[in-house]
Amino acid sequence: MQISAIVTAALAIALTTLPASHYAQAQTPATGLPVPVAQALAQAGIPETSAAVYVHEIGAERPLVAHGAERALNPASTMKLVTTYAALDLLGPAYMWNTEIYGTGTLAQDVLNGDLIIKGYGDPKLTLENFWLLLRNLRARGVREIRGDLVLDRAYFAPEEFDAARFDDQPTRPYNTGPNALLVNYKAVRVQFIPDAETRTVRLAVEPQLPQVQIVNNLTLDNAACGDWVARLKLESQGNSSNARLAFTGNFAQSCGERVRHFSVLGHQQYTLGLFTQLWRELGGSFAGGAREGEAPPGARLLASAQSQTLSEIVRDINKFSNNVMARQMFLTLGAAGAGAPATAEKSNSVIKQWVISKGLAIPELVLENGSGLSRIERISARNLGLLLINAFRSPVMPELMASLPLAAVDGTMRKRLANADVAGQAHIKTGSLSGVRAIAGYVLDAQGRRVAVVFITNHANAHNAQPVQDALLKWVYSRQGDECCRPRR
Repeated sequence: MQISAIVTAALAIALTTLPASHYAQAQTPATGLPVPVAQALAQAGIPETSAAVYVHEIGAERPLVAHGAERALNPASTMKLVTTYAALDLLGPAYMWNTEIYGTGTLAQDVLNGDLIIKGYGDPKLTLENFWLLLRNLRARGVREIRGDLVLDRAYFAPEEFDAARFDDQPTRPYNTGPNALLVNYKAVRVQFIPDAETRTVRLAVEPQLPQVQIVNNLTLDNAACGDWVARLKLESQGNSSNARLAFTGNFAQSCGERVRHFSVLGHQQYTLGLFTQLWRELGGSFAGGAREGEAPPGARLLASAQSQTLSEIVRDINKFSNNVMARQMFLTLGAAGAGAPATAEKSNSVIKQWVISKGLAIPELVLENGSGLSRIERISARNLGLLLINAFRSPVMPELMASLPLAAVDGTMRKRLANADVAGQAHIKTGSLSGVRAIAGYVLDAQGRRVAVVFITNHANAHNAQPVQDALLKWVYSRQGDECCRPRR
């Protein structure tokens, strides 16, 4: 069924949720929190009233734990579970994004006497390597010299004013890059810090080397412990959407070895122009034009195209590494596919909420801003996030969704956690972290071979202390015996 048909059908069906009386019963299992979790909360300085916990064994009638589970809370990046499950279900695991190159004018003897138009459809992972392959394909099809301009067709997403500094005043951080139908290489510059013990210097290797970005290296190499190496760097960034300057001062410890940091410092148009010009010349092409926004006109000639990785592969990157930019691209793609281009956040919001109804779920408290969790206003309850996980477990796309989640002590954002615990390798857990917010949500395969949906969310000033609480919960879920649960609720 097409996504638009699913959305239309959702509007016509009645809610198929369980009656309120059943929910009221299911919301109150035996007693409050597991003792280890309550103790860890106290040690973290987080009141029990600021934590929401929902634990539900797959197939069981009632949850094991439902503490504060009805409150609408900021879930941070665990909101990506809503977006990625919706995308897998509505678009399908094999869905791919296209990027197309058109030409105007004539093409004769490897010379294009016209503009080159690159049309994007929201590919979340049009990396430098994939962009190079697309241009290489264009060269192989007989285009060498381009005598017009580079036209960037981003019409699949509606234009929007985006302030990269608005969320946390960190505009150079790539996670603050705004969505774009033609998002090339996340609009990022990769800086590799390479200590040289012989010369007592720190070399900076930059990729891509764009003429619009000036790098100034005044770093000092020292023998200190590596520690928080990023905090020891002093970065001064200046510029605008057309030109930028990154000046590094401060100290870098030799004990750190080689490290990498990414920065976003140019506007989409100038970044794409700079990267295109560099790669095209490396491929033996000739181009001396500028760049402008526009759309492929009727009659433009398709010269080359490329498809992204499949959605199931994209979802893995989004959830394993909590990629906010890719999640935003996917969120808007749902709006365009379900309600028609150009995509808007409002369309995506509507499509996802109608999809929730079509799945027989009721999440009235759901608030979506960009679908990534990088938001101060997004909301969901622990109970409804848990019920969404149970619903997903029973769906045909369960294998793709579960495999996309970080595996405790193995990979992704859970790679360095619970390495010596029995639950290591037994929990697929999406993490979420914002200032004042910590969350986890996913599945645990417990010691008895039972699969359990687990959600923990805290919104509190001491939320940064919550990792031991989360770990205590996962350990308890894995090791519990029978239906043992909790100490009496106060």
